[in-house]
Amino acid sequence: MSVQLQEYTGAQLAAQPIGYWSDVTAKAVLTRIRAELAEERLAQPHWWTLNHVAGSPGAWQRGGLAARLREFAEPGVDFEAVFDELLARGWITETSGGLTLTAEGEAGRQRARERLARAHERIHQGIPSTEYAVAVNVMRRMVVNLGGNGDLP
Repeated sequence: MSVQLQEYTGAQLAAQPIGYWSDVTAKAVLTRIRAELAEERLAQPHWWTLNHVAGSPGAWQRGGLAARLREFAEPGVDFEAVFDELLARGWITETSGGLTLTAEGEAGRQRARERLARAHERIHQGIPSTEYAVAVNVMRRMVVNLGGNGDLP
């Protein structure tokens, strides 16, 4: 699906408020990501949990994983409830050694990954990777200018 984009001059674009455009972009991207995850009855904290557990089977305990994931989460996310939901679904198991994905959990994670890959393609449609990299780097530099951390996640 090709979208016609209104053309503006460089001066017109440079005068645009970055706060507005970064907010609109974030909302649109998150809406699409969340809709795709919802097809698997997942929210972002579930997704992050599944990926961390898959990446280090048995290495994560609840407390350590919750502490790690809080930096990505909106305030108030109850990771204990997220872990309990995934356990109840049979997508992860918990032993004294830590959390591990089940075969059903890995299958669900892969289905969600495929959905998100299609969303990623849609989000990046018509945007060369060089332009995307420039946009990300500009935002990183703005964050640093405002006293934040410009390191990649």
